[in-house]
Amino acid sequence: MPDLDSSSKADAAIAIVLYNTRMNKAFVRETEGDDGEEFALPALPAGMKNYITPAGHQRLKDELLHLIDTERPEVVRVVSWAASNGDRSENGDYIYGKRRLREIDRRIRFLIKRLDAAEVFDPSVHHGSDQIFFGATVTYERESGEVQTVTIVGIDEFDPLNGKISWISPMARALTKAREGEAVMLKTPAAVEELQILEVCYPSPSSAAG
Repeated sequence: MPDLDSSSKADAAIAIVLYNTRMNKAFVRETEGDDGEEFALPALPAGMKNYITPAGHQRLKDELLHLIDTERPEVVRVVSWAASNGDRSENGDYIYGKRRLREIDRRIRFLIKRLDAAEVFDPSVHHGSDQIFFGATVTYERESGEVQTVTIVGIDEFDPLNGKISWISPMARALTKAREGEAVMLKTPAAVEELQILEVCYPSPSSAAG
């Protein structure tokens, strides 16, 4: 779990950025055509909680704090400087800065929503178990003989290119609750495939937040 100091800092930073966003509305209202569209939120089945690992939760907090403490103030500074240079309609620094500021503010709102909805679950509580639950890293063999490894994570941290799959994905659903040595059936629109589970592991309690 993230430490209390980090949590307190993030909560305080959220309050600060909401205040600063209101105080800087002049920067984000001048350009017409911005529909205010938020980042698309991954869909959760009705009644399901938005589980996330401690590491994934911390990464969202780190990104939020970076946007608040570093990137947004720098862009506001550039926009303020560019605005003082005269004609804004042909001022590239001003136009780009305004656009980037809107993107940052949308991302901040998105991150605040996701952190607010997050249910942090530490998979290290299952350390030593051979049964598959949220946070498990699973090595399995496909019918083709190909061996693959995936880690079951939250929807806000899935990264298929690096072997991280969402816990609500068909693959994760097929694997969940199975045990090392068992076979499961993966059903997709194209076919039904048997997967042989070779290994199940979880982070140790000392490394779960890393």
